[in-house]
Amino acid sequence: MRSSNPVFSRRGFSRDNGYAGFNTAPQAGGNPYAQAPANPYATNPYAQQDTQYGAPQAPTRSGVMTIDDVVTRTAMTLGTVVAGAVVAWLALPVDQANIGKSYGIAIGAGLVAFVLAMIQSFKRKPVPALILGYAALEGVFLGVISSAVTSYVSAGAVPQAVLGTMAVFAGVLIAYKTRLIRVNRRFVGFVMAAAIGFVLLMLVNMLFSVFGGGDGLGFRSGGLGILFGIIGIILGACFLAIDFKQVEDGITYGAPREESWLAAFGLTMTLVWIYMEALRLISILQGND
Repeated sequence: MRSSNPVFSRRGFSRDNGYAGFNTAPQAGGNPYAQAPANPYATNPYAQQDTQYGAPQAPTRSGVMTIDDVVTRTAMTLGTVVAGAVVAWLALPVDQANIGKSYGIAIGAGLVAFVLAMIQSFKRKPVPALILGYAALEGVFLGVISSAVTSYVSAGAVPQAVLGTMAVFAGVLIAYKTRLIRVNRRFVGFVMAAAIGFVLLMLVNMLFSVFGGGDGLGFRSGGLGILFGIIGIILGACFLAIDFKQVEDGITYGAPREESWLAAFGLTMTLVWIYMEALRLISILQGND
């Protein structure tokens, strides 16, 4: 399955660049709307397939991705983000004497993190060093931004954003497991189209802000800022559901264990997106943007 985040496109588990679990063929002699997903890992010696009925079975040999692999690597990646944020918070103060230097380092770290994420997105296989490097630098960026919000907007904004991100994660996971959210090709297409439009609007707003001063077109302040903050969080929640689908498909079809790094990479980027949107929304609600 090829999945994407609101900011970065990344290669998913499918070897043919398709959507594992979305490449479907109608089942013979049954409901014409019922579809059986094709296994993109049919050539994987560790993936088990019922040859009589074509139904995927849970992998029974070592070397395939498991939920424990995903949890472990996601914890490592998120832990690296948190560590980078803590170091930046302590070492890069945003007081009047150091704010320029701190912002400069944060922006530089964010740009390098973007480059590392893009390099990983276009690689056929996950590179843990790139993923952890992205996580560390993204953490530096988040640490400085979070410190600035705490100092100049609201002391409680960061804990609220963290709790909000955790709540979104738990809510989407419950909705996905209970099938209140069903991730299919139409769902992915709609989310991707909405995300592209959202990102383009934010880029235009940023350009107007840089060259015209102020808040550009006003998409990040006042009533419009609140609206777009909510939309951003909803998009992040939708991408979480897609990430969960990707993990589920990878485990079902016997993806190689190394691809659990891709799952960790995607989940981390999505959670960073949700946190940033939540922090921005809280800043608007509690401060003067």
